[in-house]
Amino acid sequence: MLNVVICVVLSAIMTKQPFSSMGEVLGSALGSFLGIIGFIIMLGSALGAVLKETGAAEFLIMTLMKKIGINSEKKAILASMVTSIVIVALLGSLAGANAIIAPMIIPLVAIIGITPSTMAAVLMGAGITGLFIGPYSPQVVTIMSLTGMTYSQYIIQTGLPVAALCWVTTFICAIRIQKKTKGVYQYELEEKAEKDYVPSAGAKRATAAFAICMAAMIGYGIYLQSGSTYAILVISVTAIITGLAGGIHPDRLFDVMIEGASKMMWLFIMFVLFTPFITFVSEAGAFDALVKIIEPLLHSNSKVIVSLVTALTGIFGVGGAAAAQSVVMDSMFKELVTTIGMSTGLWATILLVGSQITSFAYPEADMMGQMGLARSKDLKNMVKFGVTITVVTVIYVGIRAMFG
Repeated sequence: MLNVVICVVLSAIMTKQPFSSMGEVLGSALGSFLGIIGFIIMLGSALGAVLKETGAAEFLIMTLMKKIGINSEKKAILASMVTSIVIVALLGSLAGANAIIAPMIIPLVAIIGITPSTMAAVLMGAGITGLFIGPYSPQVVTIMSLTGMTYSQYIIQTGLPVAALCWVTTFICAIRIQKKTKGVYQYELEEKAEKDYVPSAGAKRATAAFAICMAAMIGYGIYLQSGSTYAILVISVTAIITGLAGGIHPDRLFDVMIEGASKMMWLFIMFVLFTPFITFVSEAGAFDALVKIIEPLLHSNSKVIVSLVTALTGIFGVGGAAAAQSVVMDSMFKELVTTIGMSTGLWATILLVGSQITSFAYPEADMMGQMGLARSKDLKNMVKFGVTITVVTVIYVGIRAMFG
């Protein structure tokens, strides 16, 4: 947050922005695309708070864990991955969703002997790939808006292929980390696993209402080919219906939603500030200068070379929140991408890899956050896991470029 504020101030000074105009700039940023994405993230956190308050979150998590079974290390890893993928995809938030999941599943998998190192990789790998497929996760909404793709086009051409690749890699790496760290690291738990968990009637009603409402509204949105703002309606309506079905009094329901949303207020403000920051940096010519630096690598007009260079530039050269990274990458390379006739599906794949894989490429907020939730201090294995995901996805971009 402090970094973004400093960057906004410095970029405003460099581009000689009048001080008196900054209020108007920030006012416009509130209604910008990135501002909307930040608001969607806040609403996702509000929905997560409602699910937790009604008991629906616990019911969903315990049901998923028990359906797969956790009587072996591999099943425990698989069950944890599926749970994280589903909850993150539905809520559209990595930190928010896994913060709900972790305290519930750790006591269950600890009995089997799953180590904190393994759980950190699972939460990171499965959680982030959940963002690849969530119909209203910030990154999906951003890429659909930038490319003009419908959700069905995005999920078939981009989301599922990249997610599947990351799922398989995460599962293999998690098994390997488990073998390496078993007996080295372990959980020291005071809480007991809820083996005999019995959901309340309210939790069952809330879960049913959540599933039906979410499915109906997503299906209707796909039918209408609705835009990014439709996500605001989906999440808001689903949260209200879920809360009422779970027996929360209307007064308390909105208190819960506001409390949940407030946890992501900092992220909303940061996304609002990203808009003037990106605008000012663009006006300063920094993005054009960066393109000129790597221009010799792009002269061949080869889709493979352009795809690899742009993806690597996104991963290592453009920092910040994934949605903002996608916007920057699109503004930098869209003209070149159009000139060489790159397909929409390939460009969407590059935007996804170039923005999201930054979280795996080197230790930063997402990686450290998931380690914290998993109660792991094993940074070495986490970095190795992240590098593996990065290499695999970059290779996939190169292969994908050969066919379109």
